[in-house]
Amino acid sequence: MEARTPPKQAASHKQLVELTILYQFSNTMLSTIRLNKLTHLILTALTSDSTRLFERAMLFLRNEKSGVLQGMLGVTRDTAGGLKVVGGKDALSSRWDIDDDAILHQRDSAFSKHVRATRIEASADCTIIRRVIHEHRLYALGEDDCPVCESCDFVRRLGIAAFAVAPLIARDKALGIIVVDNPSSNKEIGRDDLHFLQLIANQAGMAVENSMLYNRIEEAHSNLRDARERLVHGERLAAIGEMAANLAHELKNPLITIGGFAGRLVKGLPGTSREHHYADTIVKEIGRLERMLADILAFSRKPTICYSACDAGDILRDCFASCTTTLEDHCVSLATSFEDGPWPILGDAHQLKQVFLNLMLNACEAMPDGGSLHVTLKKVSLDKKCILVSIQDSGGGMPADMLPKIFTPFFTTKPHGTGLGLAIVNRILQNHGGSIKARNEGRGAVFTVTLPQVEAQ
Repeated sequence: MEARTPPKQAASHKQLVELTILYQFSNTMLSTIRLNKLTHLILTALTSDSTRLFERAMLFLRNEKSGVLQGMLGVTRDTAGGLKVVGGKDALSSRWDIDDDAILHQRDSAFSKHVRATRIEASADCTIIRRVIHEHRLYALGEDDCPVCESCDFVRRLGIAAFAVAPLIARDKALGIIVVDNPSSNKEIGRDDLHFLQLIANQAGMAVENSMLYNRIEEAHSNLRDARERLVHGERLAAIGEMAANLAHELKNPLITIGGFAGRLVKGLPGTSREHHYADTIVKEIGRLERMLADILAFSRKPTICYSACDAGDILRDCFASCTTTLEDHCVSLATSFEDGPWPILGDAHQLKQVFLNLMLNACEAMPDGGSLHVTLKKVSLDKKCILVSIQDSGGGMPADMLPKIFTPFFTTKPHGTGLGLAIVNRILQNHGGSIKARNEGRGAVFTVTLPQVEAQ
């Protein structure tokens, strides 16, 4: 005959197991502040083979603005693998953990995707929602059954049979709900199961609230850091403006004088002489200094924009005419692809020409041994109707780590550059309500300019 465990001993063993699970769950909730990992640990603990509490678990979090319960994750007994005990050997110091592969497996399961696609209207007219969200009480099937309504239609859509719903409560506020059921075995969810679910939900609610608060603090810290960087950037620009005014005053007249006399020397000296070469070098360097000074002045001054109706196609054709010689000198072939016009925009045609001319000349410098330049003009509908201009070269592209920095003032990859050319381009486009993006594609780089379209006059 088989030995039977006395009822008192069996009850004591069950209580010990439950206490062990609660201790481990409590330690687990304190082990991470990442909301994504936290949700996986909560639902895996409810469904894994090591606890065998329920066969499925679903978590919904409440959107504070809309009040809608958004499906976050669904875990079944089949996808609950990967839960492992870490820490000390006894229950008081051990906890559960789950690796990234198990998290990815759970998130990509068909059931989890179905749950994430589910929205529940938190209506007080629904018996389930009123009991769980508004009264903060646990609900089990059979208690004040709700007639079919839009809010609890998720029960039918997710194929839920006998189930229980527990609120996630923190600071007397419902953050969301946990839904559990046993669809495979149809095992009844008893009072002990409900009591245990409530204890776990209480701890989970506090852990989720802590994680949300931490994320808000991180976001606030990030916003403060961005604000500080903008403030520092503004102070830097103010300093540049003052410095630029002083430079203009101090350098303008000497540069004109030096450049003028050097130019006379170039004209008066034999072209093959060493002195002619020296004088020509002085003229070129004076020109470079004047361009640098012009860039600094242009970036430091508050721009004056003369808005008028203009056509993007006409501006681009004007740019092609201006850089024809440069294209020929660099052996760069130009190809254009314009959709049917017109391309009406509202802006300063002179400044927009500066934008496109700067991008084309940069492309030529990226192709010292020749190449191809392809300019595309078309209309697109994003949030609103826009004109899109893309300028693509075959100059080999840019290192991926430099792409996010190229529009930052004073960042340059050129030995003698100021790092202000693309920064000025970016600011001009922002002042016109447009934007610019850069990426590598094919054998070179592509700069895409977007400008808002206006109705043709």
